[in-house]
Amino acid sequence: MSEVADAHPVIETRGLGKVYSPGSEAEVIALHGVDLTIARGEFVAIMGPSGSGKSTLMNLIGCLDTPSSGSYLCDGVDVASLDAEARAILRRDKIGFVFQGFNLLPRMNALENVAMPMGYANVPRDERLQRAQAALEAVGLGGRAGHRPSELSGGQQQRVAIARALINRPPILLADEPTGALDTRTGEEILALFKRLQAEDHTVVLITHDPDVAAHAGRTFVMRDGELHEQEAGA
Repeated sequence: MSEVADAHPVIETRGLGKVYSPGSEAEVIALHGVDLTIARGEFVAIMGPSGSGKSTLMNLIGCLDTPSSGSYLCDGVDVASLDAEARAILRRDKIGFVFQGFNLLPRMNALENVAMPMGYANVPRDERLQRAQAALEAVGLGGRAGHRPSELSGGQQQRVAIARALINRPPILLADEPTGALDTRTGEEILALFKRLQAEDHTVVLITHDPDVAAHAGRTFVMRDGELHEQEAGA
């Protein structure tokens, strides 16, 4: 982990809970009293089977959903104090997302896919394209800028998705099963890229069900029935 100069954690939850259909007979407690502190520059894995609550936790950390109880500070900002528009701005500026399915637009080339999030930030077009090209070069795809997703391998598409996630220079990168659609060798290359990004002071939170993938992280947590437990090193 890189040295952390900031006084506050980049992610801090206290007693975070999420209940679906509260008060009804079909009430589901997806998260229960989650305490989690992640410093800037850490690489953290959150493991758990389907239905354990790990995706719910990612949605809350990513400001895609709101908790039923508890608190969440994202880079020192109390998310509960924000309205929907302010949460969207925080999400845009502080968090980059990488998913298993890449989520690239098929009619856009790599450069255009990477540049797209900057349009919402009102960045001028020339600057968007310049930054997008630099981002592609940073993930080893500078020569593939004009290629559409169908012309790229799975690993190359995931690198485009990572470049897109980083284009607004967010301090947090949330990766949900980012190697799930890739072969083992390509997955290892993507995980090595995450480690490089961590060394550049990005905070990487990796959601996975695979212990071999989680082993690349500096710390690993396990979700069980909506509760979060830190796994001891070497366990």
